[in-house]
Amino acid sequence: MKNKQVGFLPSREAENRMRRCLEGGAVIPGKHFRDELASEGLDLQDAWIVLRYGHIYDAPEQDIKTGEWKYRIEGPEPDGKWIVIVFSFKTADKAFLITVFSVEQRGRDKK
Repeated sequence: MKNKQVGFLPSREAENRMRRCLEGGAVIPGKHFRDELASEGLDLQDAWIVLRYGHIYDAPEQDIKTGEWKYRIEGPEPDGKWIVIVFSFKTADKAFLITVFSVEQRGRDKK
């Protein structure tokens, strides 16, 4: 049986689904994500903390090539740097990490 593409999810539901992927599904860090993580001086454990405890503040954007919805989860890594992780869901229990970057301002305070 082929897995169906995941449609649009409200922010809270996307956060909960990401946490379920961390607990019992799969979270796949793509090459670009891994490269950017290293350039930020972070490791996968730092990213996992943001994925587990961060929040999605902005509406998702639909990728024009794949049709997948891309979400931005934000939060502080253990040393306090505020990071944003962009991800999509490949299936209901599989998330793909696209990129990561740090920002100066945090969460809803962004203008």
